[in-house]
Amino acid sequence: MNKVIWMVLFLLGLTAPFVVYPVIMMKLLCFALFACAFNLLLGYTGLLSFGHAAFFGGASYVTGHLVKVGGVTPELGILGGTLFAGLLGYLIGSLAIRRQGIYFAMVTLALAQIVYFIALKAPFTGGEDGLQGIPRGKLLGLIDLNQHYTFGGSPLGLNLYYFIFAMFCLGFWIIHRTIHSPFGQVLKAIRENEPRAVSLGYQVERFKLIAFVISASLAGMAGAMKSLVFQLASLTDVSWHTSGEVVLMTLLGGVGTVLGPLAGAFTVVTLQSELSSVVGSWITVIIGCIFVVCVLAFRRGFIGELGRLLKRSL
Repeated sequence: MNKVIWMVLFLLGLTAPFVVYPVIMMKLLCFALFACAFNLLLGYTGLLSFGHAAFFGGASYVTGHLVKVGGVTPELGILGGTLFAGLLGYLIGSLAIRRQGIYFAMVTLALAQIVYFIALKAPFTGGEDGLQGIPRGKLLGLIDLNQHYTFGGSPLGLNLYYFIFAMFCLGFWIIHRTIHSPFGQVLKAIRENEPRAVSLGYQVERFKLIAFVISASLAGMAGAMKSLVFQLASLTDVSWHTSGEVVLMTLLGGVGTVLGPLAGAFTVVTLQSELSSVVGSWITVIIGCIFVVCVLAFRRGFIGELGRLLKRSL
């Protein structure tokens, strides 16, 4: 059954740019990977981070700078942004995991605000204007990511879309493999009962730090992909609003579920894309109301409640 679901989702991803505007679909994929990376930390390790935008936006700036100023190819730019996010995750995680609960969340938020201040004041980030005009370049020096193909009278950037889709599949596979590995089982044990995990001989802080670095790296990969899609790295990417959005996406879809963050990200991004032109700034209020209703009616999130109903029926 699981193989059928994965195959259907994969086929939907392959055919999506012919049905949905490719740029919107690529934004969905970027934020879906971002939410999945965050869920690895919150849903499977039990650590609530309010500063994940630091990795998302930091990698966005690094990738943009490497591609625009350094002239590297897009895959190397994404690799550089991902490695930077992993290194930043190691530095922030080394400090944050020394605390638990709300103190851990506040430490991550405070350190993320330092990253935001650096992005605002550093000369190579463009300040409030951001890093604009990031070139997409040629994949492996051969495939032009700016090339469009005409389908049904509309130009489609299929080269860029399928590159982003392939990167998303890679990141999602890493998360899925991590969750279902012995390492992932230890993370679940830490989430459920940390003192018992310690009594079994596990070095809890070490496992937490590794999970934090993996989550930060994949969040950075998502931010690096976004900088190529929109050819822009801005302060919005590193702001606390973005950190709040990824928490919202994860809670809506279902914390601790594999597909929950995907559903949450698709819901939030779709609402923002479809309603922003109609209601303007009220979109934040509408999404907030939807969140309140969903928390009251679907406490496990969309996918979590669906899984519970399926188990009950079986």
